[in-house]
Amino acid sequence: MTTSSLSGPDPMDGVIPGPIPTGDNADRPENGSGTVTRLGDRIFRTLSVGSGLLVSLIIGLIALFLIIQAVPALAKNSENFFTYTGTWVTDGDTLQFGILNLLYATVVVSVIALILAMPVSLGIAIFLTQYAPKRLVGPITYLVDLLAAVPSIVYGLWGILVLGPALVPVNTWLVGNLSFLPFFNEPTQVANMSTGGTMLTGGIVLAVMILPIITAVTREVFVQTPVGHREAALALGATKWEVVRVAILPFGFSGYISGSMLGLGRALGETMALLLIISTAGPLDFNLMESGETFATKIANNAAEFDSPLKTGAYISAGLALFVLTFVVNAAARSVVTRKAK
Repeated sequence: MTTSSLSGPDPMDGVIPGPIPTGDNADRPENGSGTVTRLGDRIFRTLSVGSGLLVSLIIGLIALFLIIQAVPALAKNSENFFTYTGTWVTDGDTLQFGILNLLYATVVVSVIALILAMPVSLGIAIFLTQYAPKRLVGPITYLVDLLAAVPSIVYGLWGILVLGPALVPVNTWLVGNLSFLPFFNEPTQVANMSTGGTMLTGGIVLAVMILPIITAVTREVFVQTPVGHREAALALGATKWEVVRVAILPFGFSGYISGSMLGLGRALGETMALLLIISTAGPLDFNLMESGETFATKIANNAAEFDSPLKTGAYISAGLALFVLTFVVNAAARSVVTRKAK
């Protein structure tokens, strides 16, 4: 009988000793979980938190600036800021202005852009990630991304000089055959059908502008789909389209919505392109053959006349409304993504 058997089991049996800190490891502090925290990790965490706080601070300062500049003009406004649809009067001490027309035109052209761009972007993303030969993926991706590098004013010139005139026969046909719908009535106040500078043209141009944003985000999310999800669907006998439907689309839905909201944010604030296509106040009748002013085009059209604090504040109040609208849209998108993730 050995000495170890007489003294009972060794308490160190089965215990794997941890590494003994040596060199630089001996000086690294441990966090609450017992893991080593490196200096680089602390620096990266500090920079990340600082960057997030800095962005939040900048956004807060922008909101504070808009509020400070807009409040005096809003206090002098004799009309309801949210429902007034008449001509803006920004000279003198009694002001008259409202955002209902601007909100309508901004939302309408942006919704048209989303309706047109979202299905096309989804189709391009599915094609590039699932069906396209590898030798074509790079060139097609480059061409789609290149659309995002085109300046806004070039899109505006293309819309009013090329696309608008090309749509004149289409607009005439729509008014002649589908006038029973409120979207395609004969214009009553602003007759832009002869030039093609209509809400429909503006929405199509915006759709082309936001197409690369939605496509890029959606494509990157689809690529991240776990291989196991695809292989499981294939093992059950699914076709390629069924793999896309049951594995790719559910996994990438939140990214698709996020990309669409990024595109919507671009559409809501677009200025130069729409300034060249639609920049005349129109009625609130859901007629896509009319023109209209968005928040951005209204401010840009009158920027040269900002000669007094009250007049400037009246238009800054429109910018504040656009600022709030963007936040509401992003919050709604985040709610959809969070609910889908759960």
